[in-house]
Amino acid sequence: MKPYELIGSAGCGSAIVEMALVLANVSHTLTDLPYLKPCAERDRLLQLNPLGQVPTLVLPDGEIMTESAAMILHLNDVAPQAGLAPTPDKPERARFLNLLIRLVAAIYPTFTYGDNPPQWTTEGPASELLRQRVHTRRADIWQELEGQAGAPHMLGRRFSALDLYVTVMTRWRPGQAWFASECPALTAVAREAALEPNVARVLRRHFPPPTE
Repeated sequence: MKPYELIGSAGCGSAIVEMALVLANVSHTLTDLPYLKPCAERDRLLQLNPLGQVPTLVLPDGEIMTESAAMILHLNDVAPQAGLAPTPDKPERARFLNLLIRLVAAIYPTFTYGDNPPQWTTEGPASELLRQRVHTRRADIWQELEGQAGAPHMLGRRFSALDLYVTVMTRWRPGQAWFASECPALTAVAREAALEPNVARVLRRHFPPPTE
């Protein structure tokens, strides 16, 4: 059987799916590209995913998946022993699904609209106002999720893919220092997930420590 192909970029949400693939022990290849810059690899990405977003996952049968939450649920079906999601008969299943969709549907779009506000409004004060409001909204959502964080994992004693999202996304804006100050429970979840050797290896690949 052909391996999965994960198309991604360093430091992006593809790191989450890469962790899931490794934990699921699923044969896969990695295609890294600067997805926002014109290049032959981006032309291929646009053919597979017209939105030009990463991660994009090519399944062994050629099917294309473009949403990380869908990829996580699919990989959980393929390799349930990895424990990426609670089984449907577990009481924490509903909470897992709710938090998973909250992360990708509420927080992810704040980067879409906050990273480049002039794309969505006019240059000048309107653009800066949009940026500020999006950043404030993101902080509000994170602080709401802080109140839902368990210990040592998002679901308490049970590891899940939610921990992969948290350990990657707390490395994005507003940055680890902000999370340590404002969201200590989420910071602890991220720290615990990063202790897993495979997760740690993917983190080093996407977020290499600064060189002196």
